[in-house]
Amino acid sequence: MNAIPLTSPVAVIGAGTMGIGIAQVAAAAGHPVTVFDIDRAAAERAYETLSQRLMRRVEAGKADRRASEQLLARIRIAEALEELADSALVIEAVAEKLAVKQSLFRELEAICPADTVFASNTSSLSITAIAAALRHPQRMAGMHFFNPAPLMQLVEIVTGLETSAATRDRLSQLAQQWGKRPVVCRSTPGFIVNRVARPFYAETLRALEEQLADAATLDAVLRDAGGFAMGPLQLTDLIGQDVNFAVTQSVFHAFFNDTRFTPSLLQQERVAAGHLGRKSGRGFYRYGDDVDAPQASYAAAANAGPAARVTLHGDWSPLADFAALLTENAASVKQPGQTSPLAMIDDVTFMLTNGKSASQVAEDIGTPVVLFDLSADYRQANTLAIGCAAQNNPQDNAKVIQCLQSLGKRVITLPDYPGLLVMRTVAMLVNEALDVVNKGIASAADTDNAMRFGVNYPRGPLAWGQALGWKQILATLENLQRFYLEERYRPMPLLRRYAAGHALPPSGAEQ
Repeated sequence: MNAIPLTSPVAVIGAGTMGIGIAQVAAAAGHPVTVFDIDRAAAERAYETLSQRLMRRVEAGKADRRASEQLLARIRIAEALEELADSALVIEAVAEKLAVKQSLFRELEAICPADTVFASNTSSLSITAIAAALRHPQRMAGMHFFNPAPLMQLVEIVTGLETSAATRDRLSQLAQQWGKRPVVCRSTPGFIVNRVARPFYAETLRALEEQLADAATLDAVLRDAGGFAMGPLQLTDLIGQDVNFAVTQSVFHAFFNDTRFTPSLLQQERVAAGHLGRKSGRGFYRYGDDVDAPQASYAAAANAGPAARVTLHGDWSPLADFAALLTENAASVKQPGQTSPLAMIDDVTFMLTNGKSASQVAEDIGTPVVLFDLSADYRQANTLAIGCAAQNNPQDNAKVIQCLQSLGKRVITLPDYPGLLVMRTVAMLVNEALDVVNKGIASAADTDNAMRFGVNYPRGPLAWGQALGWKQILATLENLQRFYLEERYRPMPLLRRYAAGHALPPSGAEQ
């Protein structure tokens, strides 16, 4: 098959938020676009809303009037499905019901010529199952956009068992021509993004259930210390607790109730109460003009006396930016051999969490211990989370807090929680991403790019794992598994292979 020209007709079925957004993307690229919805009035309202939105951008000086008018002129509303017969590509964005989608594509197959490509924007249903309704399932693939479609770069090109290489390649090439970043994956529950992202929500929901801290503080750890664009609880409020919970349930059941995808009872309660997030005015936070934004809890300014002596030990190369920051106040620096990195702040051991509690580490080594959490960028992050051993006296903790505050950091002191929050979250993301690669669902590069451009993670999970060290990720998960005695934290086989040096590390993602 040849590439789909940018002048070829494209049809979009379903005029909801995603459907009209996809229509806008295709029309902006130059295609004549036909939009069909079983409710014609809904399609006309969607078109009018799009027109108003584009004209507001023109009036604000953010868009060209002529280009916007031409884009709108390329979109028309169809009255009947038969009007899509000349389409080179039909993208479906209707309700997430398998029977509905199968019935729709059966009708389309009777209307459209053999070379029309069929694509579904489904985020949760099997492409193989949808295509099974067709006489020629090789023409069918997933083309999963992210909301808002005109702004989000990522498109997952999803292949079913019968999808032809030509169909896959034509859609991938077309997405690139539309200015998107396509990633290719096999049809599997959650595809790449909705599968790999589950731990991002799950670990913070668990921390909230275990009363580690309030919602605002937990979000601050992931956002301001970890480097993620939003905290998980903020993000679920934005997505909608019902929507996020439904995706988690879908993935959980599709993986035969695997514990690493277990839904949160706390989130289920929010949904049951109608606390759905921004759209209902209340989720994990309250919303409204008269509601003050909740504030995270930070450690008070510490006064532990004279500046502490800071000495680095071990190999800090995986944390080079933090080492450089610490050495600005360091009395001496030592890097003997390949031992794990740690710092001595006076007589307090200060080290990156590895899934053990600070109290466990203090018991093992016989010194006061403060563990610090992971960050995407220790120099740029304005916040750092720590956990202090129960054996420490208040002065021990104050020395560390004062040292970090002298570096311009806001300090969040969490209870002595194994793995703290960013580290355990990232370890789980890395673990899930490695399983995707190991099972041939997507390449390492596409997996990392999916998470960076689909949900704006600060680093791809695999790139993060490689930079941090596979042994660090493995140790974190093994220690969490020992602590909880749960299969949820079991390390994936490929992680064990990488940690043992038995496999080549992934590469190729756009960083």
